Amino acid sequence: MKKVLHGLAALGILLAGSSAFAAETATGANHAAEPTHFPILAPKEQKWSFAGPFGTYDKAQLQRGLKVYKEVCSACHSMNLVAFRTLADLGYSDAQIKAFAAEYTIQDGPNDDGDMFERPGIASDHFPSPYANVQAAAAANGGAAPPDMSLLAKARGVTRGFPLFVVDIFTQYAEGGPDYIYSLLTGYNETPPEGMEIPEGTHYNPYFVSGKSLKMAPPLSDGQVTYEDGSPETVDQYSHDVSAFLMWAAEPHMEARKRTGFSVLVFMALLGVLVYLTKRKVWSNVEH
Repeated sequence: MKKVLHGLAALGILLAGSSAFAAETATGANHAAEPTHFPILAPKEQKWSFAGPFGTYDKAQLQRGLKVYKEVCSACHSMNLVAFRTLADLGYSDAQIKAFAAEYTIQDGPNDDGDMFERPGIASDHFPSPYANVQAAAAANGGAAPPDMSLLAKARGVTRGFPLFVVDIFTQYAEGGPDYIYSLLTGYNETPPEGMEIPEGTHYNPYFVSGKSLKMAPPLSDGQVTYEDGSPETVDQYSHDVSAFLMWAAEPHMEARKRTGFSVLVFMALLGVLVYLTKRKVWSNVEH
């Protein structure tokens, strides 16, 4: 048994060392004038309340993230798969949700005359797009339509490669999406390496998954969004909060999933004990 434990410990140390060496080597080779793969830098791993098998969402943080999305991100990005009524999970009352939804204008119809019309939003509506269609969104943003944010936190994970994906099995790391969004939002202050050419009209960001720069200008600045709970009004805090909110938007049933999974594991463990005891009882009088 001791040999097995020593072997597992040695394997863990080897994997951890290999991870650090691989990350350092890749960063050094890639952070040059002509990067070979993207993102140039690996996303910065953050501490999240929802991390791990027993993690849960911080409702206060989700409410702050919603505020950042509404006042900043919603100017360009939609969340077509998220209904206003689901904001009850963030701790809002029915009256608050109805008032929040009514702040949006929803295109509906056709009416009896065959015409489309506009009306205030209701709880069953989804977060609307700020543009009439994809073509209008692309035309207003230099030819590239801003992505819908409903599933962004689950769709933007960065491949970690060997041996990190092996380590992730044991550490239960599943926060690649929020880490990427946070890193991208806070990565605009990075300086490009000497000799790297940045296309005109784009902004260098070493955490961008599709290239060395992107057309989206830095969306956040200190003091841009007012927090009523006294939290720091900084780019770092805004980025952290909106990343957590987008994780909830992409996986609103995460807490229930984890509770169900834990209950199943407990059930299987108890069932295993009962099966073992039953086997002992049934075969106790049988000679072997």
